[in-house]
Amino acid sequence: MHNFEFTGEDARWDSLVERLRGRLNVLVSSFMARVAEIPEYVEGRVSLTEMQDTARETFSRLVDGLRDEPCHHRGKGDASDTLRQFSSELGAKRARAGVSSEALTSAVRLDFSILWADLLEISDPGDAALLTTRVDRVWRVVDEFATQTHASYAMERVRMAQEESNIRREFISRLFSKSELSAATVSQAGAALATDAEARFSIVAASGDAASKLRTAAAQGGWNQPHQRLFTHEFGGSTYVFWALPRATGQSASDGGQDYIPAAINGIPCGFVPGFMGLRGLPPAARTAERLALLLQPDDHGPLTAGAAWARLAKQQLQGAGLDLWADLDASLANCRSGERERLEETVRHFLTTGSITTTAQELFCHRNTILNRLNRFEELTGISLTVPDQAARLVVAWA
Repeated sequence: MHNFEFTGEDARWDSLVERLRGRLNVLVSSFMARVAEIPEYVEGRVSLTEMQDTARETFSRLVDGLRDEPCHHRGKGDASDTLRQFSSELGAKRARAGVSSEALTSAVRLDFSILWADLLEISDPGDAALLTTRVDRVWRVVDEFATQTHASYAMERVRMAQEESNIRREFISRLFSKSELSAATVSQAGAALATDAEARFSIVAASGDAASKLRTAAAQGGWNQPHQRLFTHEFGGSTYVFWALPRATGQSASDGGQDYIPAAINGIPCGFVPGFMGLRGLPPAARTAERLALLLQPDDHGPLTAGAAWARLAKQQLQGAGLDLWADLDASLANCRSGERERLEETVRHFLTTGSITTTAQELFCHRNTILNRLNRFEELTGISLTVPDQAARLVVAWA
């Protein structure tokens, strides 16, 4: 049989705790007055009624935790368990309400000061020694409540982030899995990604080592502008990263225009489709980016656009149809004298780039007539006149 004898101090403490319980309205009023100084609570993320009900429940359970009696006498173990459960529920609830960790900390910290201030209010001058011996108990009960509340808050935030990430991945997968997207799918995807579904977007694609670099860049943000996100998708051995562009007009590539690409991605070899319209345009843009990625060459050190790769694509298509422009060109130049082929090719490549005989002569440190003679010699050997766009285009494709 247990002996639940109380000392005089224990009885006095129990009496003070009972008086605290009778002053719940005072405790709640004090809390509401002080929590009004925390902006996020004033903004209405938590309703006034809920804050009052939660404050009353919190102080009721904290007061139960302050008792001195052995747990088997008044069920203090049960009180601790219910306080722990309540704090877990509170932390998760505040996370779902969008209250920041800092605001939650500020609110929970009020509990100790309010409890202690009220204890001082209801105690007598002769209770000073008693309060000194019990301050650790008050702090411990409140601290355990605060610790559990924050642990639950953090766990709920992690769960919410995982859930949000799963939802984003699901809708991104839907965008990539269909060649034609319904208006409903586009609208829902825009909401899930927290982006304007009708904005302009850009996309890159890569495989192998470049894909790994893309994933790292996307995971680290890769963007030097605030409020912009990089979205990632993995499919068929390729990694895709796409992003929304600002709506403002008149922007250049350097400040977020349609050709802009995040700095972290700018040095990664990948297929790049800039500035397509809306999420509805994502499936064809993704296919184009993937196709461009297949055209990358060892000396490419950054994103490859259709504008830069059109000749490679044309060459690939012609070879697929059995037409090899390079083979014909190679055979025509086989009759060059020693060292002549290198000089001719260098001259023609410069001319194709500049379109100017004068500029070509300056770049190669040659006389203008020397450049003209080389171009004429090239035409004599190959039958290709560089002044005829159709024939010059064939040469650009052959050398792609």
